[in-house]
Amino acid sequence: MAPHTTQPPDGTGRISLRSVSMETWIAVLAVLGIAWHLVARYGIHVSTRTAGWPLIAVIALGGVPLAVTMIRGIAAGEIGSDLLAGISIVTSLILGEYLAGSVIVLMLSGGTALEQYATRRASAVLGALAKRMPRVAHRKTASQVAEIAIDDLRIEDILVVFPHETCPVDGKVVEGRGSMDESYLTGEPFQISKTVGSEVLSGAINGEAALTVEVARLSADSRYAKIVRVMQEAETNRPKLRRIADRLGVWYTLLALSVAVAGWIAGRDPTRFLAVLVIATPCPLLLAIPVAIIGAISVAASRGIIIRNPAMLERIASCRTAIFDKTGTLTYGKPELTETLCAPGIRPESAIQLAASLEQYSKHPLASAILAAARRGGLVLSSVSEIGEKPGTGLSGHVGKHNIQITGRSKMIERSADTELSLPPASSGMECFLTIDGDYAANFRFRDAPRSESRSFIKHLAPKHGLNRVMLLSGDRETEVQYLAGQVGITEAHFGKTPEQKVAIVSEESKRAPTLFLGDGINDAPAMQAATVSIAFGQNSDVTTQAADAVVLETSLRKVDELIHIGRRMKRIALQSAVGGMAISMAGMLIAAAGYLPPVAGAMAQEAIDIAAVLNAIRVALPSSELDDDRG
Repeated sequence: MAPHTTQPPDGTGRISLRSVSMETWIAVLAVLGIAWHLVARYGIHVSTRTAGWPLIAVIALGGVPLAVTMIRGIAAGEIGSDLLAGISIVTSLILGEYLAGSVIVLMLSGGTALEQYATRRASAVLGALAKRMPRVAHRKTASQVAEIAIDDLRIEDILVVFPHETCPVDGKVVEGRGSMDESYLTGEPFQISKTVGSEVLSGAINGEAALTVEVARLSADSRYAKIVRVMQEAETNRPKLRRIADRLGVWYTLLALSVAVAGWIAGRDPTRFLAVLVIATPCPLLLAIPVAIIGAISVAASRGIIIRNPAMLERIASCRTAIFDKTGTLTYGKPELTETLCAPGIRPESAIQLAASLEQYSKHPLASAILAAARRGGLVLSSVSEIGEKPGTGLSGHVGKHNIQITGRSKMIERSADTELSLPPASSGMECFLTIDGDYAANFRFRDAPRSESRSFIKHLAPKHGLNRVMLLSGDRETEVQYLAGQVGITEAHFGKTPEQKVAIVSEESKRAPTLFLGDGINDAPAMQAATVSIAFGQNSDVTTQAADAVVLETSLRKVDELIHIGRRMKRIALQSAVGGMAISMAGMLIAAAGYLPPVAGAMAQEAIDIAAVLNAIRVALPSSELDDDRG
């Protein structure tokens, strides 16, 4: 099939004349030429020679450009099933079978036009992504708030995002309190609270309150723009499965030529040669596979999964070893209060209430864990005064009549040297200490909590997806890694590994069996490159998402399960369409070689096979219960 460039729909959803490819115009020309010939030949009964001129025009104006493109590919060493189509056009011209040649031109150009249409339909999410973004922002200066084109924004510009507006850039809140709906980007159906210092994402929809935001990234570098570019790259990438189809096309071409020559020799009729080549034109192989891949990309995008390397859709179902990073992948990537050790006379509820009252004014990672514990316990926070947070000393303030401080073990050890205070033994995880009026009150201990679905997902991999070996690969401490491995049911765990060591382990495992690697941090990027298939969670790191084959915007293992199902279903339907269409074509080749299928009838039969194969491939983009069931 002649290569082409598919243009995305414009912002209105219509297809402009510029986006109509050469193949589409050739298909229109072929339809008009064939119709003109049939009317002239059988309607107004002009001479055969005169009625043949429209067909010659079709072959000259349509077939020659297609043939030239194919010849260039052959000269470049790309010998595949396209060769059959080129030989068929040339043979039809030599034998004077102009109608058969014109139908071949229509079949090739029309098939490509069908692929383009299916591609535009399957990738409509791109149009939706582009259409919903604002083109202007409201920049705030000392004297006014004025509209400005997004492309004219600069880093550190101050913007006002009004209620219910779409946030135009990535930035940081510098004034105001409110919430934003980030579900379009993250898949989370929640309003995310925003206050001074909070990060905002381009594409998020503001809530009821206006927010003043400082621009952190230019529009072209924003998270939203990168998602659009990743989608575009994924759509235009030539998938590996298509290249496999090209290699299959080599032997298929040799088989077709052998049958065509045998039919010619056996029947002493060169028309049989043409008839075999016409029915052998392997458009199911050339069309069905890329249509199925684009459909899978669209389905994945609609579920918050961006496919960066379409070849991974073919490979993911064949993976047999799963390798997981720890933090942010099998865990939530945030600490959870797991234990509260109190001094005599202090109740855990009281310690958590005092600490949470103070921590509500802190941005420390452990603050959210203490606040979450207070919310779970239904504790009412107290008012705080004289809040201070000096570097290296911790957070302090007055809660009621007491001076409360939250600090680390090193500061407590300094105090214990003077007071002979006996502290609890050091924890293998994270920890902090609470003091009341300078006296030790409590030791809070934290761990990175495993995701609620981690254990069931790990258990699900072997019976449902054939991933018989599961590894945990982390740079964290042994105690933390072994603790998590036990929690989620992984028996093989590697800890304290540098990025270089991770690459070595993943490379070695990939030699033994195809590997699936999941991670979310910059230190995971090299290992992702070494894996057979790699998946990044979220958009925490540009480096990671560039290295990954797919990006799961919603950090959920259920989405990984959906992706495996999408890849497996795509491969099954693509091969059904391609191999099934080729098998029917082979049967037609034998009939044509025996002289029972003339060239024109063969061309029409092949067109029907093509349409059936492509329609079957389009099923990939349709809803499927397979993606919602069987998740374990």
